[in-house]
Amino acid sequence: MRRHELTDQEWELLAPLIPRAATGRPRVSDRQVINGMVYKIRTGISWRDLPERYGPWQTVYTRFRRYALDGVFTRALQQIQARADAAGDIDWLVQIDSTIVRAHQHAAATGRKGGTSGRTNRNDHALGRSRGGLTTKVHLACDGRGRPLAILVTPGQRHDSICARPLLERIRVPRTGMGRPRCRPDHVIADKAYSSRGFRAYLRRRGIAQTIPEKTDQQRHRHNRSRRGGRPPAFDRQTYRQRNIVERCFNRLKGFRGIATRYEKTATSYEAAVALASSLLWARSV
Repeated sequence: MRRHELTDQEWELLAPLIPRAATGRPRVSDRQVINGMVYKIRTGISWRDLPERYGPWQTVYTRFRRYALDGVFTRALQQIQARADAAGDIDWLVQIDSTIVRAHQHAAATGRKGGTSGRTNRNDHALGRSRGGLTTKVHLACDGRGRPLAILVTPGQRHDSICARPLLERIRVPRTGMGRPRCRPDHVIADKAYSSRGFRAYLRRRGIAQTIPEKTDQQRHRHNRSRRGGRPPAFDRQTYRQRNIVERCFNRLKGFRGIATRYEKTATSYEAAVALASSLLWARSV
C-alpha cells in the first residue's frame, strides 16, 4: 500500500458500496480507480497529473464524475453511518457550523460551456464573490465524535442561519433493518450565527434540544421590551464547550488539499469530493 491509498480495512468497508458494471468489456479495477480519486483529493493535483499506477486519468475522472452525478459517495456515506448507528456508535449530540474555502482560478472557469454566464452561473456552482475573491462555503453537521452526518455546499457569502434548516434536513441515517431513516438529532449545538427566532422555533417544533448563545443585540432588544421581551433562551455553558468538536472535524477534512482549496469546477463534483473524504473519516473510526 502506498501513501494516500486505502487500507485493506477501508476498502473492505467501501467495496460493497461501489456500483459495479454487470456487462461490458473488462475495465480498470474499482480499488485502483478509487485510490486514484483519494490520491487526487488528498494532494490537490490536477486530474491530468495522476500517477500512471492508477490507470488512465480520463478513466478515473470519468468514473468520479459519474459517481458524483449519481450520488454514489453520498449513499456510501449514509450506509457507513447506518452500520455505525446499528452498533450504537453515533453520538446524536450534533454540532453544526460552516467554513470558507477559497476557490482556485481553475474552479472559476465554469462559464465556458454551460450556456449561462455571470452571476447566475457562479451561484449554480456554489461559487460566491467576497473580499477574498471566489469562495465556497461548506456547511457541516457532525456527531458527538466529530464525524460528518450531513454536508451542504453553498456560495461563500451565504449566511449560516439561512442554511441551518436545509443542513439538518440532510441528516438521513438509514436503518439496517425495518424502519424509517433517522433524521432527528437529540441535541444541536451551534454558535451565535444560528441565533434566530425562526431557527429556534424550528428546533422546538421538531423536539430537538438546543444550545445556542444569544446575540448581544438580541439581548439588548429583549431587555428594552421589558416584560414583552420574554424570557431568555436556555443556554448551558458546559454543553457549549463541546462545540470545538465540529472545528476539529473541519480540521481533519481540510487535511485533504483538494477540500481545503476548491479545484473542482462544479458544485456536484466538489460536494462528492467532500462526501468521499467524509466516508474515509468514518471508515477510519468504525
